[in-house]
Amino acid sequence: MALTMLDKNTALIVVDLQKGIVSLPTAHPMDGVVKNASDLADVFRQRGLPVILVNVDGGAPGRTDQAPRMRDFPSDWTELVAELKQQPSDHTVTKRTWGAFTNTDLEAYLKQLGVTQVVIVGVSTSAGVESTARHAHENGFNVTLAIDAMTDTNADAHINSITRIFPRLGETGSTREIISLLERSA
Repeated sequence: MALTMLDKNTALIVVDLQKGIVSLPTAHPMDGVVKNASDLADVFRQRGLPVILVNVDGGAPGRTDQAPRMRDFPSDWTELVAELKQQPSDHTVTKRTWGAFTNTDLEAYLKQLGVTQVVIVGVSTSAGVESTARHAHENGFNVTLAIDAMTDTNADAHINSITRIFPRLGETGSTREIISLLERSA
């Protein structure tokens, strides 16, 4: 689906761009993902639109076939990358599951601000980003995904999310296309 528009009350959700995760090997260079996410955050802030910075601190309980990669996280694991230039006006969400809505204040925060649409970026495409996008869609938000501001540790999983899942949840576009829409709506 082509990127058509952004609602007046749109928020940016940046998923898991934190020190412990950006150092992992990924399908696409992390530098470009972080730069695009940072560019979007700058423009959202300039326009007075909400920026939500999400980090992950742990995982959901329960057994899985695939063992967790790490159990003991380094002390700076959850620190957001400096390139995001976190501001006092940014809302921070710490999650302990894949999605940023589960057991957090994110939905209530967005609804309190009258947000009707979210732009989602970050890592991992097939886990944190996809889960957050699914919940946003299920909670009634219009969803836009900046596909050049996300990556995954698995290239096949990344492609599956972008080509098969995301078109069912919202619209996809590039960072430049989203910034262009924001600039035209001013």
